[in-house]
Amino acid sequence: MFKGRHFDRSVILLCVRWYLAYSLSLRDLEEMMTERGISVDHTTIHRWSVHYAPFLLAQVNRRKRSVTDRWHMDETYIKVRGRWMYLYRAIDSLGDTVEFWFSERRNLGAAKQFLRTALKRRGRPKRIVIDGRQTNRQAILSCDAADRLQDRLGQELKPIRIRQSA
Repeated sequence: MFKGRHFDRSVILLCVRWYLAYSLSLRDLEEMMTERGISVDHTTIHRWSVHYAPFLLAQVNRRKRSVTDRWHMDETYIKVRGRWMYLYRAIDSLGDTVEFWFSERRNLGAAKQFLRTALKRRGRPKRIVIDGRQTNRQAILSCDAADRLQDRLGQELKPIRIRQSA
């Protein structure tokens, strides 16, 4: 992957990591490398970032821990680019985001769509804690029943436990 490059692999990865992780400009990185005795142009650092960022993302995702089997699901009303939208989100028991989704409506269809996406991407949790809205409960029951019917492995799936907390 780094064959034929003018610079060493460690220099390339350091520049790309600093550019992606911190809010440094390409010219700031050029200056920092010059202070360390490495003469590299800011356009070269930009090309490295474009080329190696997907590689680094794949490496990080491979090492990322999976979410826990207890989720907290809720929705809130926020302003996005001047428009009021509903933000549906699910957070695992360690506080890491499982999934989020924006919707213009706060109804059963929106809750089902969000939950289907979360279940498809992250798998089935054992328990979901929700607020007092009955729409969320209905969406969980509906998606859980459909998920158990479509189980291709033939194993008996336990229903998702729902806990309501204000």
